[in-house]
Amino acid sequence: MNWKTIASEYLFKDLWFTVRKDRCVKPDGSVVDPYYVYEFPEWVTAVALTEDGKFIFEKQYRHALGLTMMEIPGGCVDKEDKSLEDAIARELKEETGYVFNSFEYLGKTSANPSTNSNLMHFYLATGGKKVAEQALDQNEDIEVYLLDLEEVKQLLKSNKIVQSMHATALFYALNRLGHLHY
Repeated sequence: MNWKTIASEYLFKDLWFTVRKDRCVKPDGSVVDPYYVYEFPEWVTAVALTEDGKFIFEKQYRHALGLTMMEIPGGCVDKEDKSLEDAIARELKEETGYVFNSFEYLGKTSANPSTNSNLMHFYLATGGKKVAEQALDQNEDIEVYLLDLEEVKQLLKSNKIVQSMHATALFYALNRLGHLHY
């Protein structure tokens, strides 16, 4: 079922977003032209728990939707990051000021595999301790919240976690922690 790319042209390149136009041939010989691909760096996110078991959430404005919403910490993997775990540890410290005793890889997902070239990798980070103030990027304005399990469940039940990849990460983390019952 895989297509063969026979030509590619970059239409736009910027810091963390690239648009590519491909010309492809399907196994039956038919041509798909154009097919647009959005290239992003890999992303990481974490369900992060403090030493006393609180879930770290962030409230921030998301311009594309025009909404201020609750999310879990995360961001782009930078070229300087040696691994995905290094990337999420860096993001957690920058956005929340917390460092963590352990990281467990929970899996990956794609925001939209038909157009996006990257994956979101998610972790369970435990043993969080606040060691610094936030070190936010210029366009970030993040409020940090410490929530208990019931507050997190209520956010999910009331559809307050709009970021689908964060909801997915929460599902896997809550399952891993034994808080989901089927």
